[in-house]
Amino acid sequence: MDKALEQQLLCLAHYVRDPTGSTPPPGMEARRLAIYRRLFYGNIEAMLASGFPVLSASLGSDDWHRLVQDFYAGYRSQTPLFTELASEFAFYLEQELAGQGVAERLKLPLWLAELAHYEQVETVLLLSNAQPVAVHPSTELLDTVLVLSELAWPLAYQWPVCDIGPAYLLEHLLKAHLPKQPLPEPTLLLAQRKADQKVHFSRLAPLAYTLLASVQQQQWTGRQHLAALAESMGVTLETVLPAGKALLEQLHQQAVILG
Repeated sequence: MDKALEQQLLCLAHYVRDPTGSTPPPGMEARRLAIYRRLFYGNIEAMLASGFPVLSASLGSDDWHRLVQDFYAGYRSQTPLFTELASEFAFYLEQELAGQGVAERLKLPLWLAELAHYEQVETVLLLSNAQPVAVHPSTELLDTVLVLSELAWPLAYQWPVCDIGPAYLLEHLLKAHLPKQPLPEPTLLLAQRKADQKVHFSRLAPLAYTLLASVQQQQWTGRQHLAALAESMGVTLETVLPAGKALLEQLHQQAVILG
């Protein structure tokens, strides 16, 4: 590519991404530059709004646009696929909020990254190529190495992500739920794409979440998972075995864990 053309295209790209912090390419009228800006930014903003409807509505129009503009101007995506845009946006928020970068620059709430992750999980599961696996009722779960279904994700959040939202999305509460502080106890959830091809979220008890997290991390038999759980609780395996076995069987019947 001709060097002059390359520099002109780079200059145009920088300006379209960040018109306030970049110099416009020479020789292009402001009206044309504004059209390019609206087209490119508008497409990105529309796709993000469709992927994060609760987040965008909870922030309000002004804060939402400031957030998307910050993402569009400063983040460098690692993939050209539009289907991965939601994951890139959630990763940007996770990176930035780890150091409270977005919160400091844009004065945005700290539940931002977790709510984005919560909404992104649904998109990822809906687009996953994984298919439900048949459950075999005769599986002896205590003596079988267990795996977590690719379509079932245990989730833990500091913020009550499933309750956050503006008033018109939470009409049964008659007001918006935009918390200022995280809950004293984590919000534990299970996200699962079921046979109806929809993603369902359900609350998890601490015991169920700990067990699923263990299955997610370790290639152990059901007995080994329960033994580790008993040790963490300071009790014997025999103490947790009846309830633990029943929980394993329930999760297996729901195709959350597989043998």
